[in-house]
Amino acid sequence: MTSSPTLTKPKSEPIDSAIVESSAALDEKTLSTFREDFSANSSYRMARNAVTQVKVDDVALNRGIITATDHTFSHKLDDWQVTNQKKSGRCWMFAALNLFRVGAMKKMNLKEFEFSQNYTLFWDKLERANYFLEAIIGTARQPVDDRTVAFLLGCPLDDGGQWNMFVNLVKKHGLVPKAVMPETESSSNTQRMNGILKNKLREGAMTLRELRSHGAPMEAAQAVKHEILQVIHRMLCIHLGEPPASFDWQWNDKDDKFHRDGEITPQEFARKYIELPIDEYVCLVNDPRKEHPYNQTYTVEHLGNVVGGERVIYLNVESRVMKNIAARTIMDGEPVWFGCDVGKMMRRDLGIWDKDLFDYPTLYDTEFTMTKEDRLNHHDTFMTHAMLFTGVDMVQDNPRRWRVENSWGDEDTGRKGFFVMNDSWFDEYMFEIAARKSALPAELIKALDTEPMVLPPWDPMGALAR
Repeated sequence: MTSSPTLTKPKSEPIDSAIVESSAALDEKTLSTFREDFSANSSYRMARNAVTQVKVDDVALNRGIITATDHTFSHKLDDWQVTNQKKSGRCWMFAALNLFRVGAMKKMNLKEFEFSQNYTLFWDKLERANYFLEAIIGTARQPVDDRTVAFLLGCPLDDGGQWNMFVNLVKKHGLVPKAVMPETESSSNTQRMNGILKNKLREGAMTLRELRSHGAPMEAAQAVKHEILQVIHRMLCIHLGEPPASFDWQWNDKDDKFHRDGEITPQEFARKYIELPIDEYVCLVNDPRKEHPYNQTYTVEHLGNVVGGERVIYLNVESRVMKNIAARTIMDGEPVWFGCDVGKMMRRDLGIWDKDLFDYPTLYDTEFTMTKEDRLNHHDTFMTHAMLFTGVDMVQDNPRRWRVENSWGDEDTGRKGFFVMNDSWFDEYMFEIAARKSALPAELIKALDTEPMVLPPWDPMGALAR
């Protein structure tokens, strides 16, 4: 088997310190020019008066977009309440579980139902701790300030994740109802727990690196790793509770009819109540960087959670392709899991995204010229959040706007937790969807067989897991 090709970046040129010292300082003449320019312009002074008193986005809000955007859709799937990830980064889990709960609600004839997000969190943390320690063992002979080692130590265990990582958890550990493993203080507010876990994992990394650097055999390193993971498991049980090996499941449906499954394992529960073909989904991304050609697969080094599980594989496609597949899927009656850069051009209380939602060019009297490719290359955009498309408004076979089920609760967030994404925003800040392989045209199905090019661990295509 041949190894995957790796993308490399050109080496940077050294900084000429002599040039910096001679020409870089801000002198008084330059500063005086800046002051005079600002003071002479009444629009700048008016902008200052406004922005020093109220939030900048209230000043820059484009009223025309607000009045032109409504919350009606030609195709709408949801008739349920949104979920709430609270103070955690579990959006990818919530979005995926929200996708699968639709079929579970129908099968159990329930108006409302949630899978336990705490259950999948527990197993992701434990599996990711093992994944991290294996990477540490594999890089133990590299210097501690090597960029890859530094990256691993910088984020040994985070809340984020990717579609394939969710699939790994379900296939290995199954799912349970939320009632069986409900939320805890730490699952709803993960920062403190994560900090303590990271401390223990970095301590473990130090021990493993020292062992391997002094010539200890792999068997010794694996034995120490086992001891570290036992402590991590204990800590997770204290914070999140113990995940059940089996549980008794019975319920009254929305017609008050009683049902009983009896004793069932999480794996059996997942097989019974996940209606969608979980193995059929593939991840499509839109990465317009020139060195990343379309119709090519990619993976990110050290991106994963389950050792021996599926790799995170992306197929890079044009935005219009991703858009068409997502729209057709919704029109066929199925929501769509997606990842995006959520905070850009977004108004949370109104629940609206639009690429021109805030008129910053007029406010600041400057153009913002970076393209999506430019923003990726210069660290100005990356995947930050996963959600669910539950509707689309089609006009003459083209999507005009998208309905989004978020996982930020329903209080002061959009329309009871649902958002509107105008189609202009899709092209600029959308990055990924999970789609059925059968929904892809023949040329893309063939492209799935290409050998993935390997992106470095810090590439923005891996950011959703961080």
